[in-house]
Amino acid sequence: MATGATLSTASRARAATKARTPLVTMASVRGVAARIVPPLVVLAGFLLLWEVLCSSPTAGLPPPSRVVTEAWDIIVDPFYDNGGTDKGLFWHISASLQRVALGFSLAVIAGVLLGTLVGQSEWAMRGLDPIFQVLRTIPPLAWLPLSLAAFRDGQPSAIFVIFITSIWPIIINTAVGIRNIPQDYRNVSAVIRLNPIEFFYKIMLPSAAPYIFTGLRIGVGLSWLAIVAAEMLIGGVGIGFFIWDAWNSSHISEIIVALVYVGLIGFVLDRLVAGVGVLVTRGTSAA
Repeated sequence: MATGATLSTASRARAATKARTPLVTMASVRGVAARIVPPLVVLAGFLLLWEVLCSSPTAGLPPPSRVVTEAWDIIVDPFYDNGGTDKGLFWHISASLQRVALGFSLAVIAGVLLGTLVGQSEWAMRGLDPIFQVLRTIPPLAWLPLSLAAFRDGQPSAIFVIFITSIWPIIINTAVGIRNIPQDYRNVSAVIRLNPIEFFYKIMLPSAAPYIFTGLRIGVGLSWLAIVAAEMLIGGVGIGFFIWDAWNSSHISEIIVALVYVGLIGFVLDRLVAGVGVLVTRGTSAA
């Protein structure tokens, strides 16, 4: 009898699980649809409005249908390489991303270290913070002539512009995070006698990580903005140069396609940094 009752209970549990499965699946589908459908509806409405407003022969911009027709070659074949700067969008975006990766990585290292110094030391904050507040207001492209004069080459100049543009939000947010470390953490570190390096890795970085990743998200967005603008002036292979070259050739449709790629890449970079932040901070950093 006990065995029969046990089997009956197990059967009811399996039946209940099967009954809940469709409900869970439907809830998941509705959740995904709630995230995807609204942007698609807004995008469709925007494209329809754009098509209507720009269909006139006197319109300054081509409608979406003409953009696709005129830029079809670069859309379907982003990997072509005819030498020099005559390359597909993949190679231009790849070159830009390489510059961003190097410049932003340098900004992360320097920004976290300087932010830690400013957040930890009252003297450093008084001495450096006013200078940082002045320098961060300088537009990115204003640094380009100075960097060209210093490096005498477009590649390191573009990397420097990325570095100097993205470092400020990293410094500021890191400093704020360091200042907001609970005093209890500092007391514990003193009790267990952590040396400065151990305190930095075990207390400072984990505690300030949500603030740091906020600065990193702002910084990576500024990096992508800066490189597109800088490449318009320094030339060579890069998405900024591609847009400027298309403008000089009056290929407006190619500019629009390139801008779509720029926006998508910027979105992906932000999501990547946000995703890493969630993993590192175990969900305390906003995604």
